[in-house]
Amino acid sequence: MSIDFYWRLPTHGCHSTIRHGSYDRGDWSPLAPGNQTPGLTAEGEDDGFRYIDHLAEIAKAAELSGFIGGLIPSFPNTDDPWAISPLLARETETFRFMIAFQPGFLDPVHAARLSASLQRATGGRTVFNIITGGGGPSQLWWGDDFTHDDRYGRTTEFLDVFRGVWSGQPFDYQGLFYQVEGERLSPLLAREEVPEIWFSGSSDAALQSAAKHADYYLSWLEPYEQLTDKFARVKQRTAELGGEQKCAIRVDLVARPTEEEAWRDVRIGFENVTDETRAQWRGQPTDSIGASRQAALRPTEAKRWDDLIVGKNLWGGFNLLRGGPSLGIVGSYEQCAEQLDELIGRGADAFILAGTPHLEEAYRIGEEVLPLLGRTAAKQFLLEAAE
Repeated sequence: MSIDFYWRLPTHGCHSTIRHGSYDRGDWSPLAPGNQTPGLTAEGEDDGFRYIDHLAEIAKAAELSGFIGGLIPSFPNTDDPWAISPLLARETETFRFMIAFQPGFLDPVHAARLSASLQRATGGRTVFNIITGGGGPSQLWWGDDFTHDDRYGRTTEFLDVFRGVWSGQPFDYQGLFYQVEGERLSPLLAREEVPEIWFSGSSDAALQSAAKHADYYLSWLEPYEQLTDKFARVKQRTAELGGEQKCAIRVDLVARPTEEEAWRDVRIGFENVTDETRAQWRGQPTDSIGASRQAALRPTEAKRWDDLIVGKNLWGGFNLLRGGPSLGIVGSYEQCAEQLDELIGRGADAFILAGTPHLEEAYRIGEEVLPLLGRTAAKQFLLEAAE
């Protein structure tokens, strides 16, 4: 069984190291000595190297290092994935672009035409990460005050229409949120492949929608028993609808030649976390089940870095170092590969990996960790054979 590996492309700036929280790559922070994209010339002026050039470097690094594609995240503070993707497609050859977006903010017929055009232009390299929003202030930023379950109902209807008009035949639909009559893509566009759909969400409403429309059900890394149970539930629901569901995990890694080096970087990063950063990630209102599960690890209240070790090579404070999900993998190259092997054994069919800084870590993880996958099973086989 082949496992697909994607890399994450940071559309919100990047740090040059996980040891401190400064966004010194990209123009999300004031231009200062040491910054990149843009940096400073010898005369102290902007050197003209734009952040899109840096993203292209990351995409090319990931492509060269064995990643099949990259997730392009979407938040209020990021560049827009729909605009970024075609720019990066011109810089790569086979790299797929996983566009994250909330369906409720686009008309589904327009989205289908837009997507088919992207498929034509990129040779079928478009993938979608469908997100439905976490509620609270971040959702209101988009002007969206729908309730949690209504948002998922809207997402389901959006995908019903999106797929329906792609059939090439006149399509009628009368839903609560969308109504269309006789809509369809032109034959030229309809012959393109519908982009693969990766679906995020941990609530029952999310699992129900994923079972109907997702090619991959995507989860942040969670404690393994919890994750195994979630994968089993979404696969069962999909089977009840007569389909099969693949599952994927989005996770950060700190992989170093030795375990001691990896934990040292985490410790230094934790010790440099400011009170402002803790406050930023503490107690933000959300109705997201997945975000609530991550917050339950209570990283913002931890006094010591090792208070957040929640299992072998698992650390629950990543959001303090770079935002996003809390739980990630820390260890030597071999230990990181062993953890990924265990997750594959628990039902993971694909991964979206990340590391900071994203450029250098794409090379490191692609060259040092991914080639070690599968050795855990081989080692266990040899041990059992020797008994």
